[in-house]
Amino acid sequence: MATLGSSVATDRAAREASALDSGSVSLQNAWVTGAAGVCWLAAAGFTMRWPDEVPLERTALLGTIEASVGALILLATLASALLPKLRFIGGNFRQAGPWLLALPLLLTAWEAITAKLAWLPLPFFAPPQSILEVFTDDWQRLGESMLGSLGLLVPGYLIGSAVGFVVGVALGWSRAFSYWAHPVLRFVGPLPAVAWLPIAFYCFHSTWSASTFLVGLATGFPVAVLTASGIASVNSGYYDIARTLGAGQRFLIFKVAIPAAMPHVFVGLFMGLGASFAVLVVAEMLGVKAGFGYYLQWAQGWAAYANMYAALILMALLFSGLISLLFAVRNRLLAWQRGLVRW
Repeated sequence: MATLGSSVATDRAAREASALDSGSVSLQNAWVTGAAGVCWLAAAGFTMRWPDEVPLERTALLGTIEASVGALILLATLASALLPKLRFIGGNFRQAGPWLLALPLLLTAWEAITAKLAWLPLPFFAPPQSILEVFTDDWQRLGESMLGSLGLLVPGYLIGSAVGFVVGVALGWSRAFSYWAHPVLRFVGPLPAVAWLPIAFYCFHSTWSASTFLVGLATGFPVAVLTASGIASVNSGYYDIARTLGAGQRFLIFKVAIPAAMPHVFVGLFMGLGASFAVLVVAEMLGVKAGFGYYLQWAQGWAAYANMYAALILMALLFSGLISLLFAVRNRLLAWQRGLVRW
């Protein structure tokens, strides 16, 4: 009985210590997010009170946005601390808190050396107000550029991934196919896809189809190589067990080889997606009259560096979102590897 009583007391003490630790962590997170809200409000005051070296039209709007962000952070922090049903907000702030604190400091420093003190020459180093003005005034053209880039990227990436996957499965499974196709892949694959620009624009009737082909070519090579590697590295014991149970050739390919190779396939898809971004921008700069590449070339020609930076920000958000989407698909299909590779 004494042993049982001491065990219960030990468990109770451990739970109380855990509760105290979680409470201290929540309090620490509340302090961090609260300080972040104050920093955003201070950044708003800095933006509105300190006059610009050169008058900028979106200074008041930038200050309003900063003040709104700070007020929302403080409100969310207070709500998560007082209302138990909203504690999940504090949990979401746990990792974002330091970034929420650092962003207004970085934004203020950027604004100080460009708009307020003019230490960096204009228009090469645009202040945040100028980039915000691009988003408010040129949003329609930016939206058209995003749709144009997606119209080239998505078909080319899907076609290249499908062809690369089929070729990779054939390479990894069939020795005869690998004998003839592998040397060709080793010879053609390492060539940059942009090196095929003259041939692509000659062979295809439109710049859109030529650019789609180049995106697919950049995607297909890593997908094929990684898929073939995954098929070839499947444990032979899996095939032996399946054959013992009466499995045929089709079952071995679609039910054993391909599922076991899926981690390698997704690595190839990630690499192909990154390669397709570079080819997409180059193709749009040279032949397509739409998309981010065309917009960047236009902005550079007119020395509209604020437009160029705004397009780069949108490109980063778009491409990062596409990679995050691919990771979400991977985590759903390969639930047993969830969290092993993070983005």
